[in-house]
Amino acid sequence: MERKGGVVLSFILVTLIWGSTWIVIRDQLGSVPASWSVCYRFLLAGVAMAIFAKARRVPLAIGSKGMVFAGLLGVAQFVMNFNFVYRAEHYLTSGVVAVVYAMLLIPNSIMSFLFFRQPVSRAFIAGSVIAVAGIVLMLVHEYRAASVRPDMVLLGAGLAVGGLLSASAANVMQGMKIARRLPMVGVLAWAMLIGAAVNALFAWITVGPPVIETRIGYLAGIVWLALAGSVVSFPLYFQLIQRLGAGRAAYTSVMVPLIAMLISTLMEGYRWTTLAGTGALLAIAGMIVALRTKQA
Repeated sequence: MERKGGVVLSFILVTLIWGSTWIVIRDQLGSVPASWSVCYRFLLAGVAMAIFAKARRVPLAIGSKGMVFAGLLGVAQFVMNFNFVYRAEHYLTSGVVAVVYAMLLIPNSIMSFLFFRQPVSRAFIAGSVIAVAGIVLMLVHEYRAASVRPDMVLLGAGLAVGGLLSASAANVMQGMKIARRLPMVGVLAWAMLIGAAVNALFAWITVGPPVIETRIGYLAGIVWLALAGSVVSFPLYFQLIQRLGAGRAAYTSVMVPLIAMLISTLMEGYRWTTLAGTGALLAIAGMIVALRTKQA
């Protein structure tokens, strides 16, 4: 019973934390260029993850091949993915971007089939089609109600999909043999630190020297995204995978956008219409169908 309670608590914490990160990212958009905000987030997260690894006596020495793997993972997950996300939220509400990211299982499954020949069922494909149809309806609603130029909504959708594919590449990398041989907390620490360094280089080249905002909300957001959104939630999520299996643990991807959409409605004034509501229901229903067949 105690173990079951721990699983439930971990599931609740992961979904609440990740559901809240989307609106916090939205607040990060302002005078600080996105790449510098991403850099600060993962610099702090990488240092904290390394301290966590030391406290848990997880080795940080992962060898030269491990460092190459961590570097590639860091670029995919903590550079490309989050640079796309931050920029997508310039044009789309945080909840809609979160719903797009709920489709992560779809490119994950396609890439797993291409690289590892993991089979994909017809029912999974059907669920994915339903989910994509729901996302399209929500984007049509955004297109019609946009406060920015409609073509900017399309740009935001493209950026969100770019981030989705980057995150999927990072996910699939964890299915490689080398990933199973390495301590994941140690790899994550190095991946975050390398990602922060690459973000800093990219930001300096594209937008100039570091810029920081001293507003309490901005600084608190960096801390929340780095510590709660990365250091706390990643180990909890991996724990869920170990106890429930990847299929059931992936149900967080259904709950997270629901929380994100609720927060977006309350804080961003997201306006629901029949089109948007139908799209959201289709997206969630499709992901449930796809996840259930994936689990099987």
